[in-house]
Amino acid sequence: MQRLYDFLRRHPTGVDTFWAVLLLGFSSLWVAVDVSGSKKIIAAIFTVGLCLVIALRRKAPVKMLLLTAAIGVGQLLCGIETMPADFAMFVIAYTVASAPTVPRWASRCALAGALFGPALSAVRFRSAFNERSAGESLFATVLLTVPFVLAWVLGDSMRTRRAYWAQLEERAARLEKEREAQSRIAVAAERARIARELHDVVAHNVSVMVVQADGAAYVLDAAPEQTRQALETISGTGRQALAEMRRLLGVLRTGEQPESGEYVPQPGVEQLSDLMEQVRGAGLRVDFQVEGEPRELPSSVELTAYRIVQEALTNTRKHGGPDVGATVRLAYKEDDLDLLVEDNGRGAQRELYEEGGADGLGHGLIGMRERVGMVGGTLAAGPRPGGGFRVSAVLPLKPVR
Repeated sequence: MQRLYDFLRRHPTGVDTFWAVLLLGFSSLWVAVDVSGSKKIIAAIFTVGLCLVIALRRKAPVKMLLLTAAIGVGQLLCGIETMPADFAMFVIAYTVASAPTVPRWASRCALAGALFGPALSAVRFRSAFNERSAGESLFATVLLTVPFVLAWVLGDSMRTRRAYWAQLEERAARLEKEREAQSRIAVAAERARIARELHDVVAHNVSVMVVQADGAAYVLDAAPEQTRQALETISGTGRQALAEMRRLLGVLRTGEQPESGEYVPQPGVEQLSDLMEQVRGAGLRVDFQVEGEPRELPSSVELTAYRIVQEALTNTRKHGGPDVGATVRLAYKEDDLDLLVEDNGRGAQRELYEEGGADGLGHGLIGMRERVGMVGGTLAAGPRPGGGFRVSAVLPLKPVR
């Protein structure tokens, strides 16, 4: 039975042909027995036409509707009363009303035929109702009309239901595409965030290690104690860089549990003091000032503030020139956190480098602007009056709508 059901679903036209053949055999027998004279040939032609409507109703519903209407008119003109093949009129009314690809005008024409066809037949063959009263004739006409109308109503409800399910499927497919697009955007944003983090970690820590290594090589023979301190700084900075890089790369390992103690938390404002000590140990004079009452900040703001200060001091050490000094001011305001990092180095040349104009490798200011933009803040960077370079940022402490 299951195979038969699957076969019928895969071959609907074959099923229609099967029913058309059965209807043709039964109607032919009826024509041969009950129709006499010259009407027999015409009835046989109409029977074949109506059976053809059953067989091709799915492939050409509009054409079959027009053929049915023509046969119905022919029956009225030729005086051929209702015959078994007229069952095709019920079927085509349902088919035209239920098919979503059929124009609405064709469906309305089928409804009109269902409403007026039985009444026209009753008027044409009123001799068959002579023995009945007017009320009985009217009741018989209504009783004949109801099945045609019900066939059309059933088909129209099926059409509405199919359109509703098609709309739901389309909406589900659209939502699935939107989810995939949002997932791709989220992945791209996460990769950009990791790239910024890696840039800050590598640029700062490697810069400290290079400076310390150069200093250790310079005083290797003259000051062994300074050399030892420089090597310790290089070792500690390298361990810190590895710990932060493990934390960032661990984000990419989906489905893996981080090992205990392997990753360090994201740095924030509280770690700025440690950063100042590290920078001073690398030979950069830094004055760190905090204004206002320190309080708990959003994690995104804390990380952004730390990275901006880290990047600004890294660029000061790399491009500020010899004997450069820097000032870092952190101000807690009611609605925002203000950052100011400025130095007395070579500001104009650094701005060209930062924007990637000197050698195409600078991404410092670009990364700063991206970070500040993510939290809804503003950034101003450029040479300051009197020489040097200034980086100023305002980070809002309330969510930006």
